Amino acid sequence: GGTIRAITERLSPRVFKVIALPAPTEREKTQMYMQRYMQHFPAAGEVVIFDRSWYNRAGVEYVMGFCTPKEHKRFLELCPQIEKYMIQGGIILIKFWLEVSNDEQKRRFEARVEDPLRQWKLSPMDLPSRTRWYEYSRARDLMLSNTDTRTAPWYILRSDDKRAARLNAIAHLLSLIPHKKLPETKVSLPKRSSKGAYDDDASIARRRFVPERF
Repeated sequence: GGTIRAITERLSPRVFKVIALPAPTEREKTQMYMQRYMQHFPAAGEVVIFDRSWYNRAGVEYVMGFCTPKEHKRFLELCPQIEKYMIQGGIILIKFWLEVSNDEQKRRFEARVEDPLRQWKLSPMDLPSRTRWYEYSRARDLMLSNTDTRTAPWYILRSDDKRAARLNAIAHLLSLIPHKKLPETKVSLPKRSSKGAYDDDASIARRRFVPERF
């Protein structure tokens, strides 16, 4: 989430869209697995960033038992084919895997547990995932061996140092997308017209205002 904010905070949300899908509904569970992601794919000139993507199936769903071994195996088999189809259709697909060391993950979780202002960051999956560190590592390796392809490669981003990781992510992202420097457009603020002028402060003086405590 922090890396995504670093990428998008200075950009127009009309062009750069962040998609964070919740758990699937009962109806969505009956759909083709990739179906609910496809409806959010970008059109020309748009950038869509998935905050957790279809690779949930290769990670948390598999490790925590939210999908069957058969569904997991089928996902790993079909995913490279679907991604190839996406790229042939004109989509630039970039996949980042943020790698955090055991010690750093432990430090971050402990900080969230101890700080009431950050406890909201602990999802129902976070604490159980701590006990399944090696299961997640094996799931990661299985995912990479099946879906790290020449057509749609994975880029592993070391992220113990958050600031460095975010800068490295932005720099690498820019290196992968063709772009050019746009000319700066000068913007001038027009003067307020005096036509139909009246005392607009007095017109709301007797309305309800928020108390100015600060």
